[in-house]
Amino acid sequence: MTEESRLRELICTLAKSLFDRGLTHGSTGNISARTPDGGLLVSPTGSSFGRLDPSRLSRFDAEGRHLSGDQPTKEMPLHTAFYDTRSQAGAVVHLHSCHAVAWSLMPDVDEDDFLPPLTPYAVMQLGRVKLLPFFRPGDPAMGDAVRGLAGKRSAVMLANHGPVVAGKDVEAACNAIEELEANARLAVLTCGCRPRLLNKGQVADIVTHFNVEWEA
Repeated sequence: MTEESRLRELICTLAKSLFDRGLTHGSTGNISARTPDGGLLVSPTGSSFGRLDPSRLSRFDAEGRHLSGDQPTKEMPLHTAFYDTRSQAGAVVHLHSCHAVAWSLMPDVDEDDFLPPLTPYAVMQLGRVKLLPFFRPGDPAMGDAVRGLAGKRSAVMLANHGPVVAGKDVEAACNAIEELEANARLAVLTCGCRPRLLNKGQVADIVTHFNVEWEA
């Protein structure tokens, strides 16, 4: 099996795991990953994470030309914005996960620091998450908004829509977006309960100790 074949299988396996555990539903969500030659494999438009076919993933070359497979997700501008602004990005995942979306609806959420510091793991895997405003699904303006961050955030939350995370590879991106959803779930569960957050000193210690990319 070639390295690209293994990557195709891994994308579909991870996507199905996310779907089977309810982290996205129906034909929502999209996923992409860098190929060994610098191209991209992308989930097709209208496809379900629970039923992706490795042979039908959209294949792009390093210049962004569609070579084979089904037509890609309409959220391609979102994916390419991360790859173009974050040289270390090897994969991008976008979900419609329930608790992250619910938390984005709350009126007092910090746009520059979407997730409250409830556990160290969201800090470690995501850094600070930017809450972006609502855009129509597929609107190229979403990509423009990500480009406006100049590569300083690995994760954003699209208001009333869903999270998007870039990682060094597809496993890292999936792990990080799961952490985002888990932290958002804790935020929703503890909303109005005055939970004990990590303080600024504790967050700073985590950032320093684990060498977290942290945009102030």
